[in-house]
Amino acid sequence: MPFIFANEVCEKLAVVGFNTNMNSYLTTQLHMPLTKAANTLTNFGGTASLTPLLGAFIADSYAGKFWTVTVASILYQIGMISLTLSAVLPQFRPPPCKGEEVCRQASAGQLAVLYISLLLGALGSGGIRPCIVAFGADQFHESDPKQNTKTWSYFNWYYFVMGVAMLVAVTVLVYIQDNIGWGIGLGIPTIAMFFSIAAFIVGYPLYRNLNPDGSPYTRLVQVIVAAFHKRNVPYLSNPSLLYQNDELDASISLEGKLLHTEQMKFLDKAAIVTEEDDNKISNLWRLNTVHRVEELKTIIRMGPIGASGIFLITAVAQQHTFFLQQAKTMDRHLTKTFQIPAGSMFVFNILTMLITTAFYDRVFIKVARRFTGLDRGISLLQRMGIGFVISTLATLVAGFVEMMRKKAASAHGLLDHPHAIIPISVFWLLPQYSLNGMAEAFMSIGHLEFFYDQAPESMRSTAMALFWASISAGNYVSTLLVTLVHKFSARPNGSNWLPDNNLNKGKLEYFYWLITILQIFNLIYYLICAKLYTYKPIEFQDKGDSSSKGNQIELSSTV
Repeated sequence: MPFIFANEVCEKLAVVGFNTNMNSYLTTQLHMPLTKAANTLTNFGGTASLTPLLGAFIADSYAGKFWTVTVASILYQIGMISLTLSAVLPQFRPPPCKGEEVCRQASAGQLAVLYISLLLGALGSGGIRPCIVAFGADQFHESDPKQNTKTWSYFNWYYFVMGVAMLVAVTVLVYIQDNIGWGIGLGIPTIAMFFSIAAFIVGYPLYRNLNPDGSPYTRLVQVIVAAFHKRNVPYLSNPSLLYQNDELDASISLEGKLLHTEQMKFLDKAAIVTEEDDNKISNLWRLNTVHRVEELKTIIRMGPIGASGIFLITAVAQQHTFFLQQAKTMDRHLTKTFQIPAGSMFVFNILTMLITTAFYDRVFIKVARRFTGLDRGISLLQRMGIGFVISTLATLVAGFVEMMRKKAASAHGLLDHPHAIIPISVFWLLPQYSLNGMAEAFMSIGHLEFFYDQAPESMRSTAMALFWASISAGNYVSTLLVTLVHKFSARPNGSNWLPDNNLNKGKLEYFYWLITILQIFNLIYYLICAKLYTYKPIEFQDKGDSSSKGNQIELSSTV
């Protein structure tokens, strides 16, 4: 675990060091309009969260998690070197603005370097994101009674360690980028990424590597095809008559065998043995085991819960765009000579997330356990639900804070001065940053653990990819929402909810409240999905005392 955590610390330092202040880099160095910069970053974030589907397929089917992470990290390293060089060499940037003249935007060639760098970063993320978390959790084996550490504790501490790295990135690195130079500010994360790769590779002899066993996507399609072939076959009244083959499933059920569930009974037909199957037992396109059928059912059941996280990511995405732009217009001085970089305001999100995660792991779980009897305190779905409520409050509060900011600008005659510093403390943004951090400690960690815990064991990289796919969708929804609001809120007099150049003239609070309304509807949808959800039941072989009797069954109601 120290090698895996060391990799994650360096990798997260690199990624966050690049992304946190990238909005400022695009607007101040490449002179992009605000909405174009916001959409560029959310599109990059969306793509970087979609490529894990490809990385997970490679890891689960062919290469395994270790080699997928290693190769992907090298691709990410190349992208970082490219972007750092573009920040150092002046020919890759437009000339600086002079006075009040209109700034010249980056040329097509300069933007090409940027987009290629971001694309390499997205491809690298595609291999790292779905695999590194699952690879760390693979080092644990919960059916072994000799192991005291539980995976739910691992996820809490994984996120905590990641948060510490992010804290350094949004303070030290952002300060360097804003006050010393972008070359050094981007060069440090590039070096950190190199050490990340080195730390990960050095630990190879100590890792528990689970070998891939063919494409999980193929297995899912085989179940669908087999069920379709037997669509006219009558259902069996006794599920115990469905086809099972422990030897065939041995390599994909090392931790336990999935038990039959009553949902989506149509798929059960893939496991019905007919006369035609007597000589085709090995043909998985015609006959599948109950375990393989339940793999598909499990993935389908996870879909609606996974999709519920989309609007939360849409809300969180505003921290790196419009929250940042608000901070840039407010008084950020701590002393007469020192002021907080706007990009470092994200530190309050991270601090709150760290404090909440530590409190949750060390205090909340122990207290909740007394009332619920659950080892993890509350269920995964309850934890996620709390996060949704807090996130909704965050955008509601953000709208009122924006009204205060504009009122202060109006009182001091600064509405027509987009670059002026409004005499209102930037710490008025603290509630929205902190509430988002608290929501992340509940929702994001719970969401991540849900995907790992509920996924079939041979498809956990795929499950992590689905987690990142929901983040991808959230970023794309943010882009779509910003684009639509910018288009349809435009008026002939030039006013707009989300203006390109002067936030003081906009109606950003309406945009925040629109997201709040969407989150309320999303919360209702989530509660319905959570009420109907069935946890996977799994039968596992006790690996403890040899006198133990038979198999143990972990029922869905105990998870």
